[in-house]
Amino acid sequence: MSEISLNNGVTIPQLGFGVFQVPPEDTQRIVEDALEAGYRHIDTAAGYGNEAGVGAAIAASGIPREDIFVTTKLRNGDQGRARDAFQDSREALGLEFVDLYLIHWPVPSQGLYVQAWKELENLYAAKEIRAIGVSNFLSDHLDTLLESTDVVPAVNQIELHPSYQQAELASKSRALGIAVEAYSPLGQGGDLNGNAVTAVAHAHGATTAQMVLAWHLAAGNVVIPKSVDPSRIRENFAATSLTLTDDELASITALERGARIGSDPAVAAFTQL
Repeated sequence: MSEISLNNGVTIPQLGFGVFQVPPEDTQRIVEDALEAGYRHIDTAAGYGNEAGVGAAIAASGIPREDIFVTTKLRNGDQGRARDAFQDSREALGLEFVDLYLIHWPVPSQGLYVQAWKELENLYAAKEIRAIGVSNFLSDHLDTLLESTDVVPAVNQIELHPSYQQAELASKSRALGIAVEAYSPLGQGGDLNGNAVTAVAHAHGATTAQMVLAWHLAAGNVVIPKSVDPSRIRENFAATSLTLTDDELASITALERGARIGSDPAVAAFTQL
């Protein structure tokens, strides 16, 4: 498994496993399947309601804690109580520390994300979190944060897939030393049926999902696919062994069409509570 070195020297496995919309009652079993398949990076969030299942799977796995990279996120409605919210997440996970903690959305209408970030900086300084970052932050949100705080985010986790690449935001993030992490990396399945992806998959004798994940990995993205099917969990992990040619990568990159699937971070204001 390839790893990316974050701006503070902490390394993150480039291919992770996401648990967005995984039912809490199924999370432990599904994360155990992912760990058995070889994943060592699990991405959850307080807003998903399944942190406890992630923690239970890690405890049951027998894998040393230091070998598993765990990300969770601050709920939008908790930005005014970030320190306490982090402790709630850590208790739910049953972990002494979290590897990466993200502000889940900027929610600019609240005007609280700078305040929340300063609390994350304190938790980071106290070594309760190995790295801190953001999710869904657009260019102006990054500018505001960097003008008002001391620690540059280690990660910006954004919606990113072949039909919605956010190239300008990704480039700016990297220029600032912020790693780019892709959620909805397969376009929630919508990016798997195009002729370009199908042709590349046929050439490699692989699945279309594996081709898109290999494209992400080649681009240097941290990527967190999700599946609840054990065979697909294993298939996605096998993308780490695939290498695409420059022409094949270009054919997938050419699928860009500005097709956002999720909420617009400029106006999103749900609380997640």
